[in-house]
Amino acid sequence: MKIQALNIQIGDRIVAYCNSKRQICTVKQVLDSGQGSIALTVCPSGNNRLSLSRVIRFHQDASVDVL
Repeated sequence: MKIQALNIQIGDRIVAYCNSKRQICTVKQVLDSGQGSIALTVCPSGNNRLSLSRVIRFHQDASVDVL
């Protein structure tokens, strides 16, 4: 299912490019970066350690695949 990036919540599993690969990631934190974009702290699905987390950015009106 696709939703707007603005509607993503903590705990959602999304499909995104992380570590140069398209993979399933779990949203750990939603950061409001302003300027028409949203930043998310995510972890690849197999790893829930914060040391492996990455920040990815989307335009607020972007469509994101949620599982």
